[in-house]
Amino acid sequence: MDAVTLARWQFGIITVYHFFFVPLTLGLVTLVAVMQTMHYRTGDEIYQKMTKFWGKLFLINFAIGVATGIVQEFQFGLNWSEYARFVGDIFGAPLAIEALMAFFLESVFLGLWVFGQDKLSKGVHLAAIWLVAIGSNLSALWILIANSFMQHPVGYVLRNGRAEMTDFFALITNPNIFFQFPHVIFSGLTTGAFFVLGISSYHLLRRGDNMELFRRSFNIGIVAAIIGTLAVGLFGDAQGKQLITSQPMKMAAAEALWETEDPAGLALFALIDETNKRNSLEIEIPYMLSFMSYSKFSGEVKGMLPLQAEYEKKYGPGNYIPPVTISFWTFRTMVGIGTLLIGLALLGAFLVWRGQLEQTPLYLKGMMGAAVLPYIANSSGWLLTELGRQPWIVFGLQKTSDAVSPNVTANMILMSLIGFTVLYGALMVADLYLLVKFAKQGPDSA
Repeated sequence: MDAVTLARWQFGIITVYHFFFVPLTLGLVTLVAVMQTMHYRTGDEIYQKMTKFWGKLFLINFAIGVATGIVQEFQFGLNWSEYARFVGDIFGAPLAIEALMAFFLESVFLGLWVFGQDKLSKGVHLAAIWLVAIGSNLSALWILIANSFMQHPVGYVLRNGRAEMTDFFALITNPNIFFQFPHVIFSGLTTGAFFVLGISSYHLLRRGDNMELFRRSFNIGIVAAIIGTLAVGLFGDAQGKQLITSQPMKMAAAEALWETEDPAGLALFALIDETNKRNSLEIEIPYMLSFMSYSKFSGEVKGMLPLQAEYEKKYGPGNYIPPVTISFWTFRTMVGIGTLLIGLALLGAFLVWRGQLEQTPLYLKGMMGAAVLPYIANSSGWLLTELGRQPWIVFGLQKTSDAVSPNVTANMILMSLIGFTVLYGALMVADLYLLVKFAKQGPDSA
């Protein structure tokens, strides 16, 4: 494989590894802060015990998430120097702010929270964990501001072969961020909620010690799960509508829509022939894609072939159609899992309300397995977000093939790709081992 392909594989693999940890950090820290708030308000020691138990699991995940994230930014200067040269004036600003403001905020106050429990007042200690939660989510915001420029460039001018920032306010108010940021934040809340629900279900099934602790944990988790899943669906729908105008090719690829349709049907299943640019088999719901795009059962959705012709006229010769099969199925994986999680959350709330949760072991066993589903949905969503933008690294401005470092050879990238894949795989195994070990031991080990 050439250097471009290997650099893409390396960045993709490291990103998926890193994003395995990020959503749980975003969601679980908020739930830990809620639990500590309940202890602060009530003085009930069960909430204190809950805070220590779930906080320990949060710390394990946070530590390995940081380790996998450090390498991310170095790749821009090593494997993607042409990208850094072209857009560094813009892309570097939110990343610098993320490190100097958000990451320092969460790191400093996480240290105070961990080591200051017996040294700080209860109010200051509580404020520390909330500042960690705020810092974690602000960190996500600044990273997504940088990513939103790649999806929808704003506030720039092309000068001397580079994109230079002209409007910082336009950068931070990019229309894409208003849909992408809440979608990611509530995905994190959903991940944290089902993590809590899965482990709580395990202990409720065992009927061991600390039953009341895990009943309360389950109750907090199920409320967070309902809020998170419904909000993810709401903002995901809004983000899809925005793609119709900002990145119509990505939407067309996600739907395997080759020709423009009005009204457009939603394909539930398709056998996609990318070579001949057609679907050899398709099962669809008539009018539904138009409804999803415009909230009405009519409306034009452009197909990939007409868009390809438009892009050739605008940007010159080339293939502007992204990988269709993976875009199609990652979208359906994400939406299908999201729908299932909504159903599981609502069913759990119903069982809690009826007082039948612990008398429904099949549901509790299902929730133990469901804890992995948000991870699959999160990874599927990011694959769609990044692969669906191809061949662009910055939409409409720079192609991925033009962004790779000219002096880095394929062999160099291959060696680091193998090294990082093995190292990150080991870190993921360590993370899972530690999480499973201490989750099974229960709060007494915390």
